[in-house]
Amino acid sequence: MTTLGTSMSYGQLKLDDQAVSDLQQTSQYAFVVSDVKHFKVVLNMYDVLVDNGVKVTDYEVITKGKFVKGLVKGSELEALVEKYISKLRITVCSVAMAKHEMTKDQLIPGVEPVPAASIRMLQLQAKGYNTLSY
Repeated sequence: MTTLGTSMSYGQLKLDDQAVSDLQQTSQYAFVVSDVKHFKVVLNMYDVLVDNGVKVTDYEVITKGKFVKGLVKGSELEALVEKYISKLRITVCSVAMAKHEMTKDQLIPGVEPVPAASIRMLQLQAKGYNTLSY
């Protein structure tokens, strides 16, 4: 991973054969993120995995905290979300939405509310997903 200014990017990261082999043990990944930097990192990580031949059947980005306000129609992130929404699942913590007085209608199309970020992560862990929280 390289750091460029304030943004993080994996660029054209080439994974070694052992990393790809290890990652093939599961094809399901889930991440909890609470800021734009980590949101972009996990989207980029999807590309790195796929570009390196890692089989990905399910990939979910669970968003929480005040970051959820950035996932509304017309936001700076809308084009990025549109690029990935057909490839992976982006969910939003309903608790965070309520705290910031947001409704489902305000979300970028394809972004889905879940009851709570922590409950969703536990649910996916119970299903055997590889998980990380940022």
